[in-house]
Amino acid sequence: MATTEDLLSYLIAPDPAAPRLTRAVEGMDHEGKRTQISVVEERPLTIFLNAQEIVTAMTIGDYPEYLALGFLRNQGMLGPQEKVLGVDYDDELETVVVRTDGQTSYEEKLKKKTRTSGCAVGTVFGDMMEGLEGVTLPAVTVKTSDLYALASVINRTPSLYLEAGAIHGTVLCQGNRPLVYMEDVGRHNAVDKIAGWMLSEGVAAGDKLLYTTGRLTSEMVIKTAMMGIPVLASRSGFTAWGVEIARQVGLTLIGRMRGKRFVCLSGEERLLRDADPESVGDEDRKHRRKGADA
Repeated sequence: MATTEDLLSYLIAPDPAAPRLTRAVEGMDHEGKRTQISVVEERPLTIFLNAQEIVTAMTIGDYPEYLALGFLRNQGMLGPQEKVLGVDYDDELETVVVRTDGQTSYEEKLKKKTRTSGCAVGTVFGDMMEGLEGVTLPAVTVKTSDLYALASVINRTPSLYLEAGAIHGTVLCQGNRPLVYMEDVGRHNAVDKIAGWMLSEGVAAGDKLLYTTGRLTSEMVIKTAMMGIPVLASRSGFTAWGVEIARQVGLTLIGRMRGKRFVCLSGEERLLRDADPESVGDEDRKHRRKGADA
């Protein structure tokens, strides 16, 4: 059986070289004593598509190129056949420019913005359901043994959350193996970084699982479906519309995933219960990650 170290050896983790990820702040604790803790830094990142400014996101600053690519793709502003000529990041200006070879469709989309229930960049441009037309996700079997293994490994992965809290994590997985781990102040940013990495590396989506610490809301389901990923899991809960859309597109949706417990509200027929829940221990409190409700 693979050890945690074996599984983590494959993982692409948050970039430790990114500037200003955390900083120390002094304060006072509940006993009136001076204390110092690490807090996550936020910084703006302005995304351009060719010559058009699209949005400014609040982000932790790592992997700006992946974030820009994934955001534009997930918002439907970067078509699947559109060729990306380059992605230019200027750290001093806190700006990233994605350059393409064709005409883009952002003009009309910019006129219709829907504010979603998300944090950071929770805006969906145009009709929220437009990008799901014709989407049919592959019916992938999900082993419960893989779910338990992933939860255990992810909970032990070194992260900004374990250091400072106040952050969301998203992990791209295959079977029981985490492939890419991204974090940010908003779960949307973390998902978009995953999407940008997949686009840059030409990674297939049809056999992957996406894990998030955030709520399983409509926009999280839509992003996952548009990426072509057939399974979305979270340690947090659901919204009704998120469940409805997941059932519509055939997305397996698993939430409240902690220790041996989870709830599947879409795609339960694709679960293969190959592990005895009683053989799985509860989460160790020191390894518990954020069950985010924000």
